[in-house]
Amino acid sequence: MKIMILGIDGYIGWALGLRLIANGHDVIGVDNFYTRKAVREVGSDSALPLPSMETRIKEAKKVFGKEIQFYNLDIKNFAKISELIKRYKPDAIVDFAEQRSAPYSMVDAEHAIYTMHNNIEGTINVLYAIKQFSPDTHLVKMGTMGEYGTPKFDIPESAFVNTSINGKEDLITVPKWGGSWYHWSKVHDTNDILFANKIWGITATDIMQGPVYGTRTKEIVNKKLFTRLDFDGVWGTVINRYCVEAILGMPLTPYGKGGQTRAFLSLEDSVESLKRLIENPPNKGEYRVVNQFTEIYTVMELANEVKAIAEKLGINAEIKPIENPRVEAEQHYYNPERNVLPKLGILKPSRTLPDEVYAILSDLKNYRKRLEKYRDVLMPKVKWRD
Repeated sequence: MKIMILGIDGYIGWALGLRLIANGHDVIGVDNFYTRKAVREVGSDSALPLPSMETRIKEAKKVFGKEIQFYNLDIKNFAKISELIKRYKPDAIVDFAEQRSAPYSMVDAEHAIYTMHNNIEGTINVLYAIKQFSPDTHLVKMGTMGEYGTPKFDIPESAFVNTSINGKEDLITVPKWGGSWYHWSKVHDTNDILFANKIWGITATDIMQGPVYGTRTKEIVNKKLFTRLDFDGVWGTVINRYCVEAILGMPLTPYGKGGQTRAFLSLEDSVESLKRLIENPPNKGEYRVVNQFTEIYTVMELANEVKAIAEKLGINAEIKPIENPRVEAEQHYYNPERNVLPKLGILKPSRTLPDEVYAILSDLKNYRKRLEKYRDVLMPKVKWRD
């Protein structure tokens, strides 16, 4: 298959590109390197040294025998992204080309507006380019389980739900309640893709993914193939952040009561799930929702897991909850459905959480000196009510 990955320089984007070429697919990668700049903006960097795109592409060709075709461009430029889609007419487009940090979107008005502008405009450009130049392309949009918030109902794996309002029944879109400007931008993406599906028949898979953790997939076999790993208070996801805190001898810092419950999956399981969804598209003209996760934990449970594994490695770790910078429920019901991925063979985690945390800590131990200078960026500085 011919697959275009928008945002291929990112954490999941690069790992997915490797998985696809290792399995014989042709990959066209697009990125404008904004995440590298934005992470530097908050005084941080990737925990693992991140090679240049040129270095990684050369190494990938050496290891896997296929070259990723790369284009440095911003998908907000409709002329450029539409020309690229017209040229390649890919079987699938995977859209990771979005500002992906909730805290970054909450810094101030400028960052909130950038998040909305970048994410929504980019999505609409891709939708119009597919409609005009490659109508058979399957759009795979990376959304987030955070679009739903923490509802008291089971989160369905569908776009619509029957409901009754004042005694009248109707079919409505599943209610969403994002927890940041970033999450609301993803809700708007979902609505825009639903609308494009309705009026143009665009084939789409809308992935509601939980937080991802891990340093490696089976294709990341050496340092030249590293993907990024963010850990700071703005860009880092919770398990990756805990692991860096442990390596630096800092307390693991759940926010508030630590009862926030989320659906997680490893980087390995994320890219394998994406690969199978790409290789098994929905019917032409169908809009498919996928809740993409393999495990459900509270953030306090995760802290205890990281603490236990760190101590097996001789790392003394303590847990010290801190004031929650976010506005969110710290204890709540959480039960998303999961039907699509099991039918594609993703039944359980490929490795247990303790095994994966052990691998992360083992990788990070080699870069402790690199991480020392970033101690100050681990604590949250962005607060939702400030």
